[in-house]
Amino acid sequence: MRLYVETRIRAEFDELWTRTQDPAEHRRWDLRFTEIRPLPHAGGEEEPRHFRYTTRVLPFLTLSGTGVSAGEKERPDGTRTSALRFSCPHPLSLLADGSGYWRYVPDGSGEGDGVRFLTGYDYRPRWGGVGALADRLALRPLMGWATAWSFDRLRIWLEHGVTPERARRNWLAELALRAAVTGTAGTALVLGPAALPGPSGAFLSPLLLVAAAAAALLAPPLPRTPAARRCLRTPPAPARPPRLPHTPETPR
Repeated sequence: MRLYVETRIRAEFDELWTRTQDPAEHRRWDLRFTEIRPLPHAGGEEEPRHFRYTTRVLPFLTLSGTGVSAGEKERPDGTRTSALRFSCPHPLSLLADGSGYWRYVPDGSGEGDGVRFLTGYDYRPRWGGVGALADRLALRPLMGWATAWSFDRLRIWLEHGVTPERARRNWLAELALRAAVTGTAGTALVLGPAALPGPSGAFLSPLLLVAAAAAALLAPPLPRTPAARRCLRTPPAPARPPRLPHTPETPR
């Protein structure tokens, strides 16, 4: 099943293009990559561009792969597209190779300046039937979430000026606060409010504790905290991936 993520960003078209096409900028907001390094390139701007990427999976495990992308910057309707192919030869990488695209669509909804930024991509897992099962149950949902979360972090950067590094700290702080409230409420529900430190526990009813835990779990994230839930995860209508004049070959 092809992964799809879409968000609407109120930003200048060229600024969004730069933040997504420049490898140094791209790696800052995209959770899926630890580093993206362009490889030597002698062609023009719209010729295929090769790059090497790394992803830190665990503190002791870093996976590296290669990719190639090609972009078409001008279309009559103002839409821009970037297509890519990628592969990871590392035997411990469940993701073997794949392809996808980014598309930049001027927003004509009448709600102000903005760009619909969307992606669709798919890949081939390793390890036969076991790999296919692991991909369906774990990797594919994780990749979809990471893509959506990263798109929202990019949107916050462009719309609010919050750097990707700061947005990540916001997310971790909010996650820790939600976990603390949920854990405290759960402990009090199991052991009784009197188990909480200080005199305040005696005044907490079970209903109030349930309400606090529900609020911590279900309350919408703060405006400057990235959240995958803000992105569209299903295409509005079935569509074929865009085709470019320069179709990048699978990297070696």
